[in-house]
Amino acid sequence: MRYVRPVSATEITAPPNPGADPRPLPGRDPRVQWALSLAVVAVGALTIRPMGFTGQGLAVVVLFVLNSAALLGRGLPEHRVSARAALTWLTLGVVAAAALLGVSGSGTSYLFAFFLAGHIGYRLDTGRALTLAAACSLLCAAVLHFDLGPGDPELPWVLGLTTGVPVVVGILNRAQRKAVRSALSAAESAERAARAEARTAVLTERGRIARDVHDVLAHSLAGINMQLELADALLDTGDLERVREATTKAHGLVKESLKQAQWTVHALREDALPLLESLSAMVESSGHHDALTVTGTVREVPAQVTQNLLRIAQEALTNAARHAPGGRVEAELTFTAASITLRIRNRPATRAVTPGVGSGMGLIGMRERVALLGGSVTAGPVTEGPDRGGWQVETVIPG
Repeated sequence: MRYVRPVSATEITAPPNPGADPRPLPGRDPRVQWALSLAVVAVGALTIRPMGFTGQGLAVVVLFVLNSAALLGRGLPEHRVSARAALTWLTLGVVAAAALLGVSGSGTSYLFAFFLAGHIGYRLDTGRALTLAAACSLLCAAVLHFDLGPGDPELPWVLGLTTGVPVVVGILNRAQRKAVRSALSAAESAERAARAEARTAVLTERGRIARDVHDVLAHSLAGINMQLELADALLDTGDLERVREATTKAHGLVKESLKQAQWTVHALREDALPLLESLSAMVESSGHHDALTVTGTVREVPAQVTQNLLRIAQEALTNAARHAPGGRVEAELTFTAASITLRIRNRPATRAVTPGVGSGMGLIGMRERVALLGGSVTAGPVTEGPDRGGWQVETVIPG
């Protein structure tokens, strides 16, 4: 039997690419990114000159606004910006940064290109990041070397080449981000697998408890009900002796039910039950004396094997009492080096069978128990020999 825990789409679907994962990562606080970007914008607003509404001042203002917007874009969540949009935005930002460096008369405009290059390495894949960072360095160096604007003539062109250097830091941060996300994804997968395994274990245990409850309650209550119905029917005939006999049997079944309940509690607590002694007591209590035969060398078996063999024996004995009342029952327990075999055979009924409807779960429960142990179970009529017309259940457990 296989149990599958339903898993939601959010649990099993990974993000289409690592950069699109909306989950925050340890060590990367968006507030820090915003604070740093705002600090650069504030420094630029205070130091970059000239600023005005005409001529060079107006050009500086426009370029300053464009650079500020490009830099503040670093705070946008990665899953909200596609790769193509990011490439377009950062390319335009590089051009605006180089233009501001050439038009303004202050070296602090250099900060926009510097920080933007670092974010290029973080936002884009390695190939595009290196290409765009190299273009940023060459463009800024060319603006300063060839004096392509009325900017500060004292800034050396070598300074322009260094604007692309922070791309390395951005690439390293991106690699670290991927490693962290991979570790988180692996941990989440392991957690989902552990939850599924735990769920399967719980469902398996529930099935085992359900079988035990069925064995104890269904069988015992069915037998008690049969005897009480018989006693009720005999009351009309006035045969008090047979009524007393039926009620005595009902009391006996109640006592047996209590004993079976104790066995079930022990089994659920995984207490070790002695197989041979428990099976012998079960056969004796069912009214069949000296009916157990043991062959081979008796040995200790795991508690799970003992529990399931006892439940299968209980099922077979109860069915024999229900469907073949008065028939002789024989039980055989065989130990070999490779397996343990339990065979329970009953002869045809010698008394009238009281009609009744079973739960239909008995044979299913047997098969489930044996399947858990890797064994086999067969049940069917006896077609030859002195027990012809009876019924036999044979269980083979490896080990």
